[in-house]
Amino acid sequence: MAIKEVVVPQLSESVSEATLLNWKKQPGAAVEADEILIEVETDKVVLEVPAPVSGVLTEIVKGDGSTVVAGEVLARIDTSAKAAAPAEAPKAAPAPAASPAAAPAEAPKAAAKSSVASPAAGKILSEKGIDSATVQGSGRDGRVTKGDALQAVSAPAAAAPAPSTPSAPVPVGLDGRPEQRVPMSRLRARVAERLIQSQTENAILTTFNEVNMQAIMDLRKKYKDAFQKEHGVKLGFTSFFVKAAVAALKRYPIVNASIDGKDIIYHGYFDIGVAVGSPRGLVVPILRNADQLTLAEIEKQIADFGQRAQDGKLTLDELTGGTFSISNGGVFGSMLSTPIINPPQAAILGIHATKDRPVVEDGQIVIRPMNYLALSYDHRLIDGREAVLALVAMKEALEDPQRLLLNV
Repeated sequence: MAIKEVVVPQLSESVSEATLLNWKKQPGAAVEADEILIEVETDKVVLEVPAPVSGVLTEIVKGDGSTVVAGEVLARIDTSAKAAAPAEAPKAAPAPAASPAAAPAEAPKAAAKSSVASPAAGKILSEKGIDSATVQGSGRDGRVTKGDALQAVSAPAAAAPAPSTPSAPVPVGLDGRPEQRVPMSRLRARVAERLIQSQTENAILTTFNEVNMQAIMDLRKKYKDAFQKEHGVKLGFTSFFVKAAVAALKRYPIVNASIDGKDIIYHGYFDIGVAVGSPRGLVVPILRNADQLTLAEIEKQIADFGQRAQDGKLTLDELTGGTFSISNGGVFGSMLSTPIINPPQAAILGIHATKDRPVVEDGQIVIRPMNYLALSYDHRLIDGREAVLALVAMKEALEDPQRLLLNV
């Protein structure tokens, strides 16, 4: 007997423990090398744990929902064993050639394709006893997303397929109004913890300004088709905000700094975190060395982050670090907000919806596409003067985007 242990993969320095989701194999089942056995949820990402070797899964040491640390043994595989062959089912009589029931022979394959579920979706469906193969996926290649899972769970009983095991009933309050208690995901719990930490430890103030987006909108309208043809990605607005932020951080390095104990750390690089939504919640992947990236490179990385956030494929390294962050509530229609700093960073830029508004230019009232900017900063490190001037520098760069090209 040759036993190989399956262990928790290495976690980042900022992640001390993780939670096991659902085992995809049970003891006695045959496994192939690199086949995904279980997903491990950290407070940042969901990691897939593959089988290190081929063989038979002989033992599961840690069950679904267990809390584990890096290097801890999850299961054991016997590389010399073979799975017991299932009993041969009696052969069914051949169906008549003209039988209509014999026509949809490819249906099982189609169902199998749609049964691939994201980690978040798989967890929701498993808790409700719903087979993911019965849920129509709307994601890439038929992948079942969290939204698909929530829709399947909330669908009327008559329209939903009967689960193999009865799901837990929704608790009902004394007044007859339904409630449901579910545990926080690690990401949500960590977000809550960090938000409280940020408000407790930082002296957060927010300064506001408005920016006329007309110049960027004209530039984008003129070159967006050529840009997409040349670079294979759409020209959005976020890349301009990233470049404007970097220009301001270069001028006011304190806004790109952080506090470590009683020391101030000035970062000689510009790693910009860009908040994106995911089925598990808000995540902030990092654009490393953003000052060295072109608009096209920034747009490509943001598009890639967004897709992999939906699929739960962002890595720990991509979510770790950062010297400054940008949060775009405008994509959801937000007019104004006060973003919360992501420690140990000292500032964060909030972007909002661009709307046509009346403004005064040369004594005349005109309509312009305006966006309200909000810069939250840690007043322990950044004085109001530097915060205001940094935001003004971003405003000036956005209103005259040629400045970004000329670096003036």
